[in-house]
Amino acid sequence: MNGRERFICIMTFQDVDRYPYFELGVWGQTYERWLKEGLREEELAGDWFKGEPRFAMLDRREFIPLRLGPIPGFGHKVLEDSERYVVFTDEFGRKRRALKEGTAGDGTRLSMDTYLDFFIKNRADFLEMKKLYDPDDPSRYPANWDELKEQYENRDYPLYLYPNCAFGGLYWNLRDWMGTQSLSRAFFDKPNLVHEILDFFVDFFMHATERALTEVEVDACIINEDFACNSGPLISPKVYREFFFPRHRAICNFLRSHGVKVIELDSDGNTEALLPMLIDAGFNCHWPLEAAAKMDPVKIREKYGKSLALMGGIDKRELAKDKGAIEKELRRKVIPMLEGGGYIPTVDHTFSPDVPLGNALYYLELKRAIAEGSWR
Repeated sequence: MNGRERFICIMTFQDVDRYPYFELGVWGQTYERWLKEGLREEELAGDWFKGEPRFAMLDRREFIPLRLGPIPGFGHKVLEDSERYVVFTDEFGRKRRALKEGTAGDGTRLSMDTYLDFFIKNRADFLEMKKLYDPDDPSRYPANWDELKEQYENRDYPLYLYPNCAFGGLYWNLRDWMGTQSLSRAFFDKPNLVHEILDFFVDFFMHATERALTEVEVDACIINEDFACNSGPLISPKVYREFFFPRHRAICNFLRSHGVKVIELDSDGNTEALLPMLIDAGFNCHWPLEAAAKMDPVKIREKYGKSLALMGGIDKRELAKDKGAIEKELRRKVIPMLEGGGYIPTVDHTFSPDVPLGNALYYLELKRAIAEGSWR
């Protein structure tokens, strides 16, 4: 069974030889710690989503390099630069303050930036932003598109429509444009504007991706939303039903009409209140199942059965403890999920800096031993 067959079969609850060996990545600070603990730089390929042989992640994934953000964008402009902070605007026109302390060599910061201002405050701003989202801009597709199509034709690995976070999602993009607080008010104060923007996102998504979906057989697509915190969604089921459900359904139907078999919903936090509608909208996979938000793959499987494949759910906090804690976590979550299928175990986000290299390697070795039936 090759990697493509294995991925599609496990995501559609068919028999497989084992689950794929996937992970999401590491913090920059984690990488620096692991270098001090004996990891050699040349051992890493550099993209965890595509596979890292050093960490027994031998199953390859590829992502069509589409550009689905603003073109040309607003660019990175430094406004203030002090000893402790840097204030800047980014490609979405957002004004941000970033803490310098603890920043890793790759630019990963220890804390989230403080978002001070956002570009869209009214319809005129939206019309201005739209100019950066021409779906027919030729630079949205790679210059070697014809060459890539040939490479994809007889592949033995799963192919995604675009890289993780290249488009984001509906809530994700609204938040990038308006900010969480302003958006939360806009559902009630400016509903017509929100509806107009969402309709634009759907049209842009379909128009910009249709060429790829028509010319290449795509296996999977990620819709990144991140619309929940550890206590529940950032929007009510009523708001989801009115603003997002019909658009998510339209996107999922569009993808399925082009043969996409796996449509993944990515959101941190606890999304349980929205899961029935997300499934009804057409999503058939959910990750990363944040353990701190009580997103337990075993409990979700008991409730929703084969209507939803799952990835993630392994508590990164347990990996920071000891081998006993790691064994307990995998015994409780991975082994019960083996028989039913439809589950790919990964850490519930990226490896955090408190996870020692030895613990990470033990976790990956144990996960592989479970898949190959040599540990129960």
